[in-house]
Amino acid sequence: MEFIKPGVIIDFMRYRHQFGLLSVLIAIAGLVSLFVPGPNYGIDFKGGTEIEIEFEKEIDTATLRAAVVSLGYDRPDVVRVEGEDNRYILRVLEVSSLSSGQADRMEQTVAERLGEINLEQFKVSPGGDKVSLRLSAEADPKVIREALGEAGARVSEVKPFGRQEDHRYEARLQGVADELMRGLGQKLPDQAPDTALRVEWVGPKAGAKLRDSAIKSLLYAIAFILVYVALRFDLRFAPGGIVALTHDVLITIAVFVLFRKEVTLSTVAALLTVVGYSINDTIVVYDRIRENLQRMRDASFVQIINISTSQTLARSIVTSLTTLLAISAFFFWGTPVIRDIALALSIGIAIGTYSSIYIAAPFTEWMDRRVFRKL
Repeated sequence: MEFIKPGVIIDFMRYRHQFGLLSVLIAIAGLVSLFVPGPNYGIDFKGGTEIEIEFEKEIDTATLRAAVVSLGYDRPDVVRVEGEDNRYILRVLEVSSLSSGQADRMEQTVAERLGEINLEQFKVSPGGDKVSLRLSAEADPKVIREALGEAGARVSEVKPFGRQEDHRYEARLQGVADELMRGLGQKLPDQAPDTALRVEWVGPKAGAKLRDSAIKSLLYAIAFILVYVALRFDLRFAPGGIVALTHDVLITIAVFVLFRKEVTLSTVAALLTVVGYSINDTIVVYDRIRENLQRMRDASFVQIINISTSQTLARSIVTSLTTLLAISAFFFWGTPVIRDIALALSIGIAIGTYSSIYIAAPFTEWMDRRVFRKL
């Protein structure tokens, strides 16, 4: 199949200024969208508790959100799971059901009730659903449970764990998910189930670290690609490839912000894939430009770019369409998480093909004309 007949030369560079201006405006809009309104970070980056629950009877989103808000949770996210009639994902900002003051009271009360037995370690899990204790001697789990209850904790069970000589105990408390399920059972007694299908939580500090690591991973990837292109070709090709990659990432994120899609670790993985795909397409164009620079020494750089881009255009179209066709199956029949990944990949592939033609190559010509010829 031939989309472009051999020998046909398209004057891409004729419209490089118009497309370049359009790309700059879109990239600036994408950069601004990172701050206003900002990405809709998922639980991976924002921190909080996520619960997946399936109701026994039909319930609408507004009723469920009102019930969660009435339980004291501010700005909850209530998302219906696509393809499932009565299944929802609930997200709240709270991670632990215990305040720092309550945790201190629990430790003090347990130490007092144990008497002569020393409390050597008292540790509350970040999710607030477990308490780990290490004692100097064996103690009655019932005493520990009563002490925690006096401090205001809702205790499910207390049991020893580990080696007997270590005198370790673990108390399971009712965390945010447990309290939310109990509250929904009271607000919606005929609809809410007893247990959740899935519970996940991420602390705000851990979420911030993950967010910083995700940004660093993108920056590192772009930096190493800069070095690779500079060594693989020469230094004048590298800036164009990096500008194109940054352009692709900004536009992909801007689309996620526009449609209020969640930005999660899966999204970052998709963006890294987009970076790899985009630079691969750009390198194909660069490689043909380098070959034609050696063959057509009398032609101008603009002419060589037009010839090289036209020669590789059919390959770029076939590769992009084939990849998009494979991704479309995930987009239409995948789970919500898979669909978001497929959306990011689809946008990145389409924009990556465009940027190889109208960002990377024209910017390389501009750098060659304005910088490298003067050296």
